[in-house]
Formats: sequence, structure tokens, C-alpha cells
Amino acid sequence: MTTKFCIAFILCVTTGALSVAQTKKIITTKKTNESIVIDANLSEEAWKNAAVATDFVSFEPKNGTPIPAEFTTEVKIIYTNDAVYIGAMLYDPAPSKILKEIVERDEIGISDLFGVMINGYDDGQQEFRFYVSAADGQVDTNFTSTEGEDGSWNAIWQSKAKITEFGWAVEMKIPYAALRFPEQKNQTWGINFFREVKRERQKYTWNPIDNTLGTFSQQAGILSGIEDIQTPTRLFLIPYSSFYLNASDTQKTKGEFKGGLDIKYGINDAFTLDAILVPDFGQTKFDNVVLNLGPFEQQFNENRPFFTEGTDLFSKGNLLYSRRIGQTPDLNLNLANNEDFAVYPGAINLLNAMKISGRDESGLGVGFLNAITEKTTATVINEDDDSKREIVVSPLTNYNVTVFDQRFNKNSSVTFINTNVTRNGSFRDANVTGLLFDIFNNSNKYNFFGGFKSSSIRDVENTNGFNTSLYMAETTGQFRHSLGVEYISKDFDPNDLGINYKTNYYSVSGNSNYRLLNPNKTFNSFRVNLNSYFEFYTPTNQIQSSNFNINTSMSNKKNHSYGAGIDFNPFKNYDYYEPRIADRFFVNPETISVSGFFSSNYNNKFAIDIEPSIAHVIGENRYEAGIDISPRYRFNDKFSLVYGFNYYKQKNDVGFIAIENSSIIFARRDRDTYTNSLTGKYSISSVMNFNLAIRHYWSLAENNQINSLNTDGSLSPYNTYTVNKNSNLSSWNLDLSYSWWFAPGSQMSILYRNNAATFDRTINKNFNSNFTNLFDNNLSHVLSFSVRYFIDYNQAKNWLKKD
Repeated sequence: MTTKFCIAFILCVTTGALSVAQTKKIITTKKTNESIVIDANLSEEAWKNAAVATDFVSFEPKNGTPIPAEFTTEVKIIYTNDAVYIGAMLYDPAPSKILKEIVERDEIGISDLFGVMINGYDDGQQEFRFYVSAADGQVDTNFTSTEGEDGSWNAIWQSKAKITEFGWAVEMKIPYAALRFPEQKNQTWGINFFREVKRERQKYTWNPIDNTLGTFSQQAGILSGIEDIQTPTRLFLIPYSSFYLNASDTQKTKGEFKGGLDIKYGINDAFTLDAILVPDFGQTKFDNVVLNLGPFEQQFNENRPFFTEGTDLFSKGNLLYSRRIGQTPDLNLNLANNEDFAVYPGAINLLNAMKISGRDESGLGVGFLNAITEKTTATVINEDDDSKREIVVSPLTNYNVTVFDQRFNKNSSVTFINTNVTRNGSFRDANVTGLLFDIFNNSNKYNFFGGFKSSSIRDVENTNGFNTSLYMAETTGQFRHSLGVEYISKDFDPNDLGINYKTNYYSVSGNSNYRLLNPNKTFNSFRVNLNSYFEFYTPTNQIQSSNFNINTSMSNKKNHSYGAGIDFNPFKNYDYYEPRIADRFFVNPETISVSGFFSSNYNNKFAIDIEPSIAHVIGENRYEAGIDISPRYRFNDKFSLVYGFNYYKQKNDVGFIAIENSSIIFARRDRDTYTNSLTGKYSISSVMNFNLAIRHYWSLAENNQINSLNTDGSLSPYNTYTVNKNSNLSSWNLDLSYSWWFAPGSQMSILYRNNAATFDRTINKNFNSNFTNLFDNNLSHVLSFSVRYFIDYNQAKNWLKKD
């Protein structure tokens, strides 16, 4: 590197760092001892003398331009010994046109929005964000510069919004218990304010955010003036009680009571302990199960609150798939030919779980998660003599994740993460360790990230493996580029607590993209991506996956979004996973596919999403085609419905069905999949809501030609295989729920759920008869009632004093 280049690089870095610093606005707050009522009136004397944050600037689409005078926004801040208060006057020339759809907590809907982003350490890397909608709803998120917004994070705070003759007003009280800040006399916090005018699709911030830069949290303003405040005792108890009434067509009605306790304790100003005793996840969202004919398991979303709230640290390196904890037991055990299961469990019970997480003033983030599941058995019956025996399908198991994440330079981090699964007795144990890095230069223009991970499995046969990767990206400007390489060894196995499908390969990927940073005469937004990916099987260096993709997305002046993409695989791919036997492969020919989408403006009462796609295997009569249509209608600010229909067809699809006499049997098959869904909500208020979710799924796969897999990856006819391996899966789920947030953090919910599923080898292509058969002696019902009550130690001690 030449001296001239070094000087130019240093000047570039310094200029980039200064350009962010130069835009920082400062607001100074004052303390008050006056009692503040959260009513959106801002009538207390303390508000009259508070400094005003104004002169908002467009974030998008017209980045950097001043807010129009008719939408002038004025924000004030005051503080007391236990909370910071925000008051906002949001002017609007047409108050009657302000959009204000009522939705449940943590949903925005079609509504104007005001928000405050607070970073108690002013380190540019973590913000606690609090939003209030014009419909008086609340949304809170935890934002990190590496993971983005985590909407599962929840805090206890107060707010009130109301429509006025000049626009609308917001008043917020955010207790210090909902924030993190250092123990020092004079506080300096990072802060920014946000406003969205929904009908205009315009977003504004108080401190300007330059969208040519890759990070937004570093472009916050400064809040000064807070002095002599104490970090409160953060001890919250959330006892709960639930009652479940279960019934089905084949079993009698049965009732069950459950109760337990969640604990949240602030160990210090930075770290928090969360624990659940006797967990109850009976009211979590149902899984969208599909007919899975491939070699890999279906991955499900995590819906249990404990494993979704504040887990950004634990997601580092993608080594935690929390559905492993308390998962459905694996019943693929080596039973004798004359044995079968008489009684088997539907799930593995979680006994308890706890986590410690947080980040201190020096930027060190620490995460510790531990969970224990109980010993689970099944009953096996000998079909010859009817004798029974108990077998362990899952022993007493401890799951653990430990993370240390050091941030520095306000935009970079180095992470150590370890996951460990220890099973009681002579069962398999697993340990996975990762060392990761995510480095930006000072101007945030260039990003280098990747790491090294290793796994160690202790079982009948001990194995050790590793995974290493390096990615480089340009993250600012209209043109951006990235390049990455990855290598995974044969025995790398994080699947005891993580999820990983492929090993024993190396890959190269690249991306170049262009984006419109500010709207022009035609588009509000416009982006084009060019992607490439090559994956090679290490022992042979054969291509096992490859893809060239170009796609574009845009939105027009009417705020309709649309786009299209083309995928092209110009090479034969050697699939080493579909055959289900090590070192055997199936050769997939070259393919090309085209897809598109259209999404109309959700501000309109009626909107629709349409996504068609088609793919063709070059040189064969083999194709896939699908259509996804989802119309939605908002009847009023309280009631809306969304219908979804998906049809996907595969003609002459090729896949594994069995192994017979050392031959790997494949089939050419036709497959049709129909998915119908309906979601709806009726909101009495922002704290009282009815929700409906219905999903019917039907997928059938009919084998037309049976083949054996040759050693060169080709197929030959195999006419002696006569076992019926057709597949016909139907499932139905319905959830109807009512929830009422009757106090801050406290919720009562009632859920009625019914579900049914059938699987057989008989192909019946009549939709009506399949749908009817799904419910014949197969429908299960659950009615549940749950109450969770939030107790703040700081309030509870005052109750005791009064008593």
C-alpha cells in the first residue's frame, strides 16, 4: 500500500466520521417535581418551559429535505426522579384525514406514527424505540446496529394520543426501568424523534439521517441535562394462571389447570435476568406444517415469548434454533420388526428456563441462556405376545448458550458464542463454539464480517468439524457490492441446538445492486440486484448448487409496489442430499425461472398482493408454476380481513421415495398444493382485540414413473417396485382469540382453537371430498383462558407501605 493511498484512505475515514458528527442536534431537558398526567394535553406548567425539538427533516422518500410547514412537528422533553416524559404536537392541515387504524399492541396498521429512539450510552449501537400511533396504540422495539429492530422486546411505559383541531398530540412517560444508561451524575444520551404521515407515505426525523450511509442509529441527536438520577430496582413478577378445556371426536372432554411465574430482575444498570418457572406456551401461534418430501427437516418460526424477546445476542452466528428446546420427540428409533408404539408423547416438556443478557458502558454484551427439559418416555408393544416396555425417547437434557459480544468504534463488534447440549446418561452430547467479527470502517462505507465455528459431538462415534467464512461489502451510496466465501467441513454439526442442512462444501457468492436514494418523476423507490452463488462439493469439486439472479423492485407515485426477477442455473448440479446415502448424488439439469410481484397501496381500503412464478428444467418436460393472491379489505378503523390463496404445481418433479435391495428409488411425480388462509381482526380499542386466523392446506404428490438412481447420478426405469409411495396431506387450523390488556403489562386472553390433519397414500383429487374427510372423526378442540398480571416491585413496595 502506497503512502499516497494511505493518506487518501485516512482522509476518507475522517471525513466520513465528521460528516455524521456535524449533523447532530442537541436538546437540553429540565427536571420537574410536578405531577404529570398522561393525557396528551401537555397542560402542566413544566411543559411550558421545556425546550422544543423542531425542524424535522425527511427520512424517506425525499431524504434530507425539510418537513413541509403544514406538518410542523414540535417535541418537548422533561424528566423526574423516575421517568423521562415526551410531549409532541404533530400539526396536520387536515386532521379529519389522519389515518388511525386500531390494532393490537406492537402492531402499527394503517396509522400515523410518532416515535422516540433513546440510546442511554450514546454509543450508536443500541436504541430502545417507543412508538405511539394516532389510534393511541403502542409499539416498542430494541434496535441494534447489527440485527436491526427486534419487535419481540417489550417494556412497560405509558402513552396517550388524541386527534386535535391542529392535528394530533402525543404524551409519553418512559420509566428509567425501561431504559439502560450508565451510573453517573451527568447523563448524555443519544436521541432521535420520528414521525410518519401515513396517507402521504412520508417519514421524518428530528436529527437528519443520511440514507447513503449504512447505519442509522449512529446519526441520532444528543439529549443533555439529565442529572442525579438513580437506576431503579428492576424487579418484575408476572404470575399467570391458565385453564384448558380439551375435546376431540375420539376423546372425552378434559380440563386442565396450569400456573406459573415469570421473573425479570435487573442485576445492575446493564444486565437483566429473565426466568420462567413452570412454563405455559399453550396459546402460541400454530405452525404452518407442509408436506415435506425433501431430505431436510421443516424449519418452524419460534412463537414462544421467552425465546423471542430480547434474544438478539443469542442469534449471533445462527447457532441457536430455539425450537430444539422442548421439540417434538424423535421417534425414529431402532425398534424390532414385531414392535410398534403403543403410547408416545406429543412433546418434550420444558421444566424451566432462564437467561441473563445486557450490555455495559464499555460496550460488552453478555448473554447466558439455560433451559432444562424433562426425561420423556414412550411405550412400545410387542405385537406377537402383547408385552410392553418403556423406552427413553429423550433423557433429562440441559441446553445452554453463552455469548460475549464486544462492540467498539460505535459500529463494529467481535463475538464469542458457545452452545452446549448435555443429556443425562449415555446419550449424545454436543458442544459448538464460534468466534465472529463484524467490522466497519469509520465512515461505515465498508463492512467485513464472518468468523470461525467448530463443533464437537460425543456419541457412539465422536466427531469434530468446523465452518469458516469471510464476507466483504460496500454499504453506502447508490451502487453497492458484496463478495463472500464459506467453507463447511464434513463433520460440522450444530444441529443439537442449531439448524444446518448442508456440510462438506465450499461456496462463493457475490452481489451488486443499484438503488434510488431519492424519488424521481416516476418512482418513489427503485432497486436492481444482481446475485450469483456457487457451491462446490469438497471431495469432488463438483457444483452442487449454482444460481445467477437479477431482480428489481420499485414503488410508483401512487405507492403501489411491483417487481420481477429471473433465476438462471446454467450448470448441472450434483445433489448429494436427495439420495439419502452418503457419497451418492443425483444430477439436476440446468434450470431457468421467472417471478414477479405486485402490491397495491395498503392505505386504500382495498389492497391486493399478487405473486406469480414459473420455472422450467431445460431439455425436459419438467416445470413448476405457482400463484399467490392475497386481497385485503379494511372495513373501518376497527375491522379488517385478509384472504390468502396459494396454488403451486410441479409437473414431473423428481425425488427420492425409498431404498430397496441396495437400490435408491426415485420417482417422477406430479404435485399440487393448495393453501387457503383467512386472517381478521376486530379492535374495540388499542388494548382490546379479537383476532381470527384460519389455514387450510392440501398437498398431494402422485408418482408416475419409478426409477433407480445410477452411480453417475442419472435415472433408469425400475419396474419391480410396487409399494404405494403417493402422498396426500391435508391440515386445518383455526384460532379465534380475544385479548385485553387491562393494565400495563397485564393481559387476559381467551382462545378457541380447533385443528385436524390427515395423511394417506390414496390420491383423491376431488377438493370437496378431501375437505370433508379431513373433519370426519378427526377434529380436536381447545378452549383456553389465561391471565397474566404484571407486578412492578417499585409499585408493590408502595402498596405495602400504604397497607
